[in-house]
Amino acid sequence: MSDGAPDAMRASVDHDLCVGYGSCRRIAPTAFRRTPVGQSEFVDDHTVSDARIREAAENCPVAAIAVSIREASP
Repeated sequence: MSDGAPDAMRASVDHDLCVGYGSCRRIAPTAFRRTPVGQSEFVDDHTVSDARIREAAENCPVAAIAVSIREASP
């Protein structure tokens, strides 16, 4: 799997847990953005590889990021 290739992974950020540390934004800056209150949110732009999304989730210090398989388009 190429690190730059879009794959099937997506993520969600639990805002009850997110403290805005930002490691996800540093690891996958096109997949996560900062909200107005300083937390992160996933941006489903289909350009980030599964490996990058998984790495961002694994490096969240409060485990606020859940990863799942993207639903196939009809």
